Amino acid sequence: MKRILILCGTLLALAIPAGAANVGDDGLHKTSWMRETFLDLREDLAEANAEGKRMAIIFEQRGCIYCEKMHKEVFPRPEIESYINDNYFVVQLNLHGALEVTDFDGEVLSERQAARKWGMLFTPTMIFLPQEVPDDVAAAQASVAMMPGAFGAQTTLDMLTWVVEKRYEIEDGEDFQRYHARRISERESEKKQ
Repeated sequence: MKRILILCGTLLALAIPAGAANVGDDGLHKTSWMRETFLDLREDLAEANAEGKRMAIIFEQRGCIYCEKMHKEVFPRPEIESYINDNYFVVQLNLHGALEVTDFDGEVLSERQAARKWGMLFTPTMIFLPQEVPDDVAAAQASVAMMPGAFGAQTTLDMLTWVVEKRYEIEDGEDFQRYHARRISERESEKKQ
């Protein structure tokens, strides 16, 4: 019996992808690339910059089928998981949560109050921050991009890349939609070769 239990446990462990997220006590998906912080966004940004990474905030909620889709189908993909690990400092917030968050403008509020203040309507929503944020600006105002909802792997990877490459700063450059369309075309051309 003991051998059967060990065998079942081993088979179960092998069936779960290495990057798969667990669900925490708060009902939110947890990944190895999410950071547990004191939720002081200025401190988090400083830490991200010290590590040479870009800061992103991801809002999720318990029972969110779109969050589950991202955590089961998109984030665990090796190219996406490694890109996030290598390039991002990700802070998770709960759309209905009560933990205290200190915004960049110094205001202390609950996660749910921050969600309202920043106009969060969908989960998951990722907010991408610049490397410097003025003292009088809230996170949503400072963001260089937002990704509301669940997207496919290529769209997600393109957004992550577009932010890291600071393409939003390029004068007369490609906005995200044009960048993404070009990347789709390039991938299609590569398949044909």
